[in-house]
Amino acid sequence: MPYFGSEEMVKELKRALSNPHVQSDRLRYKNYITKVIRYMTQGLDVSSLFMDMVKASATVDIVQKKLVYLYMCTYASDKPDLALLAINTLRKDCADPNPMVRGLALRNMCNFRMPGMTEYIEQPIVAALRDKASYVRRVAVLGCAKMHSLQPNTEIDGRIVNELYALLRDPDPVVVVNCLRALEEILKDEGGVVINKPIAHHLLNRMKELDSWAQSEVLNFLLRYHPRSDDELFDILSLLDSFLQSSHAHVVVSTLRLFLHLASAHRAVQADALLRTSAPLLATCSAVSRELRFAGLCHVQQVMRSQPGLFATHYKRFFCGYSEPSYIKFRKMEILVELVNDENVSLVLEELRSYCTDVSPELAQAAIAAIGRIARTYSEKCLDILTGLLALKQDHITSAVIQTFRDLVWFCPQSTAAVCQTVEAGVDRPQDSEGKQALLWLLGAHGDQMGSAPYVMEGYIDGLKTELSSTVKMELLTATVKMFLCRPAETQDMLGRLLHYCIEEESDVCVRDRALLYYRLLQRGAEETRRVVTGPKSDPSMSVLTGRQEEPISEWASTFNTLGPLAGRDSCPQTDAISAADQPSYSAGEELLPGSEDVTLSGPGDTEEEISLSLGAPLSHESFEKMWLDLEILHRQALGVSRPRTAPDTLQASLQLEKIQTLAFTPADTVPWKAYIYTRSTGTLILAELLQGATDESLVLSVKQQPVNQHAIRRFVSVLKSVLQTLNLE
Repeated sequence: MPYFGSEEMVKELKRALSNPHVQSDRLRYKNYITKVIRYMTQGLDVSSLFMDMVKASATVDIVQKKLVYLYMCTYASDKPDLALLAINTLRKDCADPNPMVRGLALRNMCNFRMPGMTEYIEQPIVAALRDKASYVRRVAVLGCAKMHSLQPNTEIDGRIVNELYALLRDPDPVVVVNCLRALEEILKDEGGVVINKPIAHHLLNRMKELDSWAQSEVLNFLLRYHPRSDDELFDILSLLDSFLQSSHAHVVVSTLRLFLHLASAHRAVQADALLRTSAPLLATCSAVSRELRFAGLCHVQQVMRSQPGLFATHYKRFFCGYSEPSYIKFRKMEILVELVNDENVSLVLEELRSYCTDVSPELAQAAIAAIGRIARTYSEKCLDILTGLLALKQDHITSAVIQTFRDLVWFCPQSTAAVCQTVEAGVDRPQDSEGKQALLWLLGAHGDQMGSAPYVMEGYIDGLKTELSSTVKMELLTATVKMFLCRPAETQDMLGRLLHYCIEEESDVCVRDRALLYYRLLQRGAEETRRVVTGPKSDPSMSVLTGRQEEPISEWASTFNTLGPLAGRDSCPQTDAISAADQPSYSAGEELLPGSEDVTLSGPGDTEEEISLSLGAPLSHESFEKMWLDLEILHRQALGVSRPRTAPDTLQASLQLEKIQTLAFTPADTVPWKAYIYTRSTGTLILAELLQGATDESLVLSVKQQPVNQHAIRRFVSVLKSVLQTLNLE
């Protein structure tokens, strides 16, 4: 919307700019031009002054020229015909004796975003590429990229490309970096700029002449070069060595990424580079900028996947500050959980306990979940803290503690008695649905160890009409049926009332169907119901997934110093705990899916040869757990081979050669023995579990997949079986 009186102001300015007396007074003339720019930046339409402003560019005053060029670039698209008339003025300035004027005119002429501009700016750009002034060459190189962007679908001019490659040896370092940027933009569809041996060595030798941002950019381009010998490799690493201790964080991480990339076959070199950059990375985690601090924490967490003990002595650097935003605190708590050991567990738990009373409920619940993860290793110390938190009588804390108890019982069955004693001692009923589900699962799974369990459950049944969450109602149904199977006399009446309400009065179809299922199961008898409803109350073998094994650096090196770590592949502490209530319920008699015993997936006409396995991006332990629990088993069979007696590293390396990633496995003497593996194939992700019990002669393979692709499963089973057979022969 135009300003009131704007037309009169524009007319006044036009009269002033056309007045010969004003034009003869340079200071007064310049003030009017400044006033035009001020009105333009305030949103006033002053495009009608275009020709008067073009005339004002005929001056030796650099400041005035800049103001006029700014005006011309702003309104060139609105006045294309008049802008073409201004081209002659700019082309004339491109031949000015002053290099500042030449560069300024060329830069603004390239900023005219109008069709047909290429024929006017090509000749000045080519001439400026050979200009004696470095400033003009800098502008001309970037002008090549701008000229290409005006007509991106036209054929690439080989002459321009050759000129830019030649300018990579320009004495001005800024021109060199601008050439790389321009070539990358122009050759984008052909894979970008090519870095061969002469170019790579030239760039390495010029590194010290560049500023920090240019160094970072050149280091990223050098990722495309592969040394031809170890001697050349170590010569390059020697040239880069000093940049690992740069005072600029972005240079350090760019150099480290190049180190990890070039030394992929030399693990000792990679480990030494990580050790030397640990101090700069820690300094980044304490940066003034919150964004830089968060990026540093994400990269530290990524490094810890391969070097978990690298920052163990600096765990206090990851204590949360009072004024830090929540996203930084969440990330720091994730790192603290990974750094816990026998020496610092007491201090870390004390710090986390202080976060549990934070004014932010989300942060408090995340701290409680972090304590729960540590409790899988240090159960006694963490249980005392969690029990003490219940005395605070705050609903969000009570809910988080109960959810943590549920997960702790699932992963650490040795904690069951202490948890049941705490719950029976008088835990306040949580008000949110997640807390209610956790408490009901505990009552149903371990109600035989809690004397007051039926009476607590009866309170939920009496208030069923006011319950809004359907998931809570279904959990209540399951828990009541389980309670009935172990304590029928105390539960029979309330179970009858619950089933009657859910079948006759409940409006939610899912709840009603669940109630009908249990009603018909109970008609078949208690033993049949027990076989279907009751399942394992814990799975301690899965606790191996909660620990973080050392991963090869090559699994994450490609995403280092990118947005990958910042995107949060690993979930926050408050969401990474696996809900034990969501674990699949199956009995010991149902080892295989119906009809899937010793199933052979091969069939006529299958084209296994056309399908190959691939590694792809690595999965975190938390992501694997979540998908494993969410997906259904598509295939299960006995492989006919026993567990290899080779060393764990040998098994992992053999599977890696066949593009199968090993996530975790239990120790060799553990019964039952389990291993969790995964791979990718033709756009699908395959998750698998290998299981061998005390009485099993062969491994049992369970496969889950997303999305479903039976050909990929057949190929995976064939490759896996071949690897296991080969290892057993050895």
